[in-house]
Amino acid sequence: MVPAMFAPFGFAGHEMLLSPARALYWPQERALLVADLHLEKASWYAQAGQMLPPYDSRDTLERLADAVRITGARRVITLGDNFHDDAGALRLDAHCTGMLEALTRVVDWVWITGNHDEQLPRGFGGTIVPELELRGITLRHEARAGETAAELSGHYHPKLRVNVRSRHIARPCAVLARGGAGGDGGAERMILPAFGTLTGGMDAGAPEILAALQPARKIEALMPARGQIARFPLWKAAA
Repeated sequence: MVPAMFAPFGFAGHEMLLSPARALYWPQERALLVADLHLEKASWYAQAGQMLPPYDSRDTLERLADAVRITGARRVITLGDNFHDDAGALRLDAHCTGMLEALTRVVDWVWITGNHDEQLPRGFGGTIVPELELRGITLRHEARAGETAAELSGHYHPKLRVNVRSRHIARPCAVLARGGAGGDGGAERMILPAFGTLTGGMDAGAPEILAALQPARKIEALMPARGQIARFPLWKAAA
């Protein structure tokens, strides 16, 4: 059964579900995938004198717990930049620490490390890996330019900016690349939106994102809307 508000689509031969809350659910694996939690980002900025609302970690973990409950996920896989910096885990308050320890106990938890948290501490439970291959799909933090296998990643925090009825709207989105060089069909590759509460965003059609997903024949933004996937073209190879 598709959870309410999760929108189904096909990826690399598998059914996937994308949530407006920026999580991806993989029913066949009963796995919830999230990218770029950036826990303790506010406290990192506070050290430099820039004060932000200090509840980002709590909000991020509460939304993640809700997504686990709604989907019934048995596994959570995080796609890197789980903490905003290597010392972020040491700044978690007792409430957030308890939430995280509880989550890693009730599901099979896999931490994939990113450029912000290469030295992720092992005290919270779960398995820590630099990347993971699952049913022919490589899960890693940053898309690898030139990759020819199916790939799911994060890192870029893509956002789609569109004008709707004279209103400028910016929303987190996923970015999907299809096809490879030479019209060979190629592998599908996707960059997930950032899940963390205080994460910013890069324009989904930015040159950095398009370059990271090459080779490709077509790149588009995916956004869930009323249980369906809305698709927005971003780039197409010359015929």
